[in-house]
Amino acid sequence: MPLYEHVFLARQDLAQAQVDALAQQAAQIVESNQGKVMKTENWGLRSLAYKIAKNRKAHYVLLNIDAPAGVVAELERQTQINEDIIRYMTVKVEGLEAGPSVMMRKSERGERRPRGDGEGRGRDGEGRGRSRDADAE
Repeated sequence: MPLYEHVFLARQDLAQAQVDALAQQAAQIVESNQGKVMKTENWGLRSLAYKIAKNRKAHYVLLNIDAPAGVVAELERQTQINEDIIRYMTVKVEGLEAGPSVMMRKSERGERRPRGDGEGRGRDGEGRGRSRDADAE
């Protein structure tokens, strides 16, 4: 059967238990139609790049699915109906990752890396306050 990654974004004002219930509901849709959910990952509450339906943040959830195309169509149909889900995306993949996804590995190693020189300077060593044109005058 084909393999899919299904990611959905739930509203920011939902409790974690409600987000888990949404993921469980999606898994039930897949499993009731002869599909399998191989892995479910909750990426947590993350900031959005821009506001979506008055939300600045959203709960991200990933489902790795092994199911026929009809099951994915039904899952997407049910997802569109749900008012708690503000965005979703399903991608067909060649293979599923065995361990944690890239998003989970990113949060494990830490979001911030130390800066090289710690001064906030560009590559050419120029400070942020002065421009090159100011030096020429």
